[in-house]
Amino acid sequence: MTDLRIVFMGTPGFAVGVLQELVAEGKNIVGVITSPDKPAGRGRKVKHSAVKEFAISHNLKLLQPNNLKDENFLQELKNLNANLQIVVAFRMLPKAVWAMPEFGTFNLHASLLPQYRGAAPINWAIINQETKTGVTTFFIDDKIDTGAIILKEEVALSERETVGTLHDTLMNIGSKLVVKTVKHIEENSVNPITQPLDKSLKEAPKLSKTNTKIDWNNSTEEIDALIRGLNPYPAAWSYLFNNNEQVTIKIYECDFENEKHSLPNGKIIGTKKELKVAVKNGYLIIKEMQIPGKRKMDIKSLLNGYNFNENSKML
Repeated sequence: MTDLRIVFMGTPGFAVGVLQELVAEGKNIVGVITSPDKPAGRGRKVKHSAVKEFAISHNLKLLQPNNLKDENFLQELKNLNANLQIVVAFRMLPKAVWAMPEFGTFNLHASLLPQYRGAAPINWAIINQETKTGVTTFFIDDKIDTGAIILKEEVALSERETVGTLHDTLMNIGSKLVVKTVKHIEENSVNPITQPLDKSLKEAPKLSKTNTKIDWNNSTEEIDALIRGLNPYPAAWSYLFNNNEQVTIKIYECDFENEKHSLPNGKIIGTKKELKVAVKNGYLIIKEMQIPGKRKMDIKSLLNGYNFNENSKML
């Protein structure tokens, strides 16, 4: 069995779950690479990445390079004498980094590759109303998410899945898949499969202001899937026109009912206990939302102190 010296690279909580599993399994983590500290929030306090917090708490060697091509960093990385690198939710690596270790560098991606290559695979699987997704380990090459596949694990999506619940499911399953992949590398039993190039592929582009905005001309099912696919973060948003004022709101939770009506798309129907928005094939029932200057609230709490007039609408 090969004695592995592993460098782990990652930044958010999703990566921490994987690193935690590797440590629990007694794998030899000789270094952890994460993003530099940066100011965040209203107070602009310097914030450490989730991976850094874990590395510090477990006394793991930590590097935080600004530039992955910097000669000093590359020398530090080389000095760790790793023969395998594992990447989870990090950034694109230059060849000088991913080609360095003897047994290569593999990545855990939160989709069934080659489908949903890109930055936000968990979100897009829900937004596109998939019934299944999964996790994949693959060897990194010089393009994004295109390297030879090592292992996959499939996951069924529940009917009311959100990105929050799916994130945790995939993190747990992905952690075990990474450990399984490491075992295959230790035993020299890896049989990587080249990703097919001729498939019709769905992508998972980075989330933006544009692709997280609700289009009230879409169906109830499409809008519901967008909201679930962005809950809890970054949240689907819309313009609200109410009381002769246009503001930006976020919607976190909803339901829907399909029925014929003659109301214009975006028209708001409110009572003291319920808030509905008309769309082409029915109504979106808002359960939790956030208006400017307020925390997110369930709709009954919101309606206790906020009035929607008869001309209010979502834009």
